[in-house]
Amino acid sequence: MFLYRFEVTTKTEVIYVVIAATDDEQAFRLVEVELEKHFLKVPDYTDISLHEKKPIRRGGGFVVYSEPRHSS
Repeated sequence: MFLYRFEVTTKTEVIYVVIAATDDEQAFRLVEVELEKHFLKVPDYTDISLHEKKPIRRGGGFVVYSEPRHSS
């Protein structure tokens, strides 16, 4: 089992999603499931990016840091 950290990019924000899954394919499917559970209306996203993948073990985790978004 692995712990995954995803970034879901919309036009206005980045949404961080952490998933526990047995493989990459399942992890990507679960990102969409979690978005559906969290939001009343799933945001229109432009990208789902896998940023980190670690085996689950004692003391493992991620830092989820929200950087200010710069306008272009």
